Amino acid sequence: MTTRSTVVIVGASVAGVRVAEELRRNAFDGTIVILDEEAELPYDKPPLSKALLAGTTGVEDVTLLSRAAANELGLDLRLSSRASTLNLSRNEVELDGGDRVGFDQLVIATGARARPSPWGQPEGLHLLRTLGDSQRLRADLERGGRLAVIGGGFIGAEAAATARSMGLAVTMIDILPAPMERVLGPEVGQRFAALHQRHGVQTIFGAGVAEVTGHRGEFRIGLTDGRTVDADYVLVGIGAIPNDDWLASSGLLIDNGVVCDERCQAVDAPGVFAVGDVARWRNPETGRLTRIEHWTSAIEQAALVAHNITHPDDQLDYSPVEYVWSDQYDWKIRVAGNPGHTEGRHVEILGEETDSNRFAALYHDGDTLTGLVVVNWPRALIAGRKALSAGTAYSLVRESLLELAQRPSPAAKGA
Repeated sequence: MTTRSTVVIVGASVAGVRVAEELRRNAFDGTIVILDEEAELPYDKPPLSKALLAGTTGVEDVTLLSRAAANELGLDLRLSSRASTLNLSRNEVELDGGDRVGFDQLVIATGARARPSPWGQPEGLHLLRTLGDSQRLRADLERGGRLAVIGGGFIGAEAAATARSMGLAVTMIDILPAPMERVLGPEVGQRFAALHQRHGVQTIFGAGVAEVTGHRGEFRIGLTDGRTVDADYVLVGIGAIPNDDWLASSGLLIDNGVVCDERCQAVDAPGVFAVGDVARWRNPETGRLTRIEHWTSAIEQAALVAHNITHPDDQLDYSPVEYVWSDQYDWKIRVAGNPGHTEGRHVEILGEETDSNRFAALYHDGDTLTGLVVVNWPRALIAGRKALSAGTAYSLVRESLLELAQRPSPAAKGA
């Protein structure tokens, strides 16, 4: 299908870039404009807390879209172009400098930003969400010394593992009893606490941070239980906030992101879509508004929105099996579906982390499989994701994985 119109994509995130690429794959031959506030070429974010932070990969390896590739696709890529307001009555995006960009369809892909530090941001205290953040943190880690990580979510846990691989003394602090507990629940979270402890991380869980004083080389962190932690550098990883502020006067429904229908189209705004971390769409399976900060979700939403723009008579709903991954030390962690603990939900762990560092946690509500966490076990991941997509009963999945566990397995290569 060919469509002669102008699509403006605000945000050169992985979701924004993928929308542009998928539009061309869907034979869209109109104008595509990508606006982004950063000066750097679009880049991938998962490596920021891992390979790029460790220095084992370079900026060129995480670049999503080069100038040459943008030109080949016929994309109008405008960097250092921050969107300030959206005028739906004129179908225009206004930039900080006053320029206006008109559109026929708009895709909002502005992502999310790190939640600010409640203790200010003196020299040596870091957030980690952008390429610049990662480069500044790496510059400090290369000096060696002591790093305190406030927040035991995925970003904090990955950065802690990276810092330990670089030889730093690391302390991880979280008010919850275990790292990543909000996503994985306490039983599996405790396994990750033990993983970090085995690699020499000092872990302080169940205590909050009351204050952070000092600066690079002389930080002192006061905890709510009266203890103190001294550090040379501090990383604050306490969540993210969707970048939707610029839409406050637009008339769009904004509530922890851009509120969308099942097709990732903004509510009561035909031709306006949202993808990635900034999108809060109505999940047709649950009927609930959902916002997911996962790379895979961003890619899938981008493909769906590109399809819906180019196929107005064949609209698709976004109904995913959620999927996210993390690499920490020699553990390749893969999460699918909806793990964690809610009322009525249970978890069973198959295998032991000391048995070739391979195990799977199955989360279920009665005989309904709701999610799984797999470590260094690709076959279990493949089987589990298929089961989640097909709605296979938990008891059958459990039986299948127990059989898999008896078979010899090659060394884990990721999945």
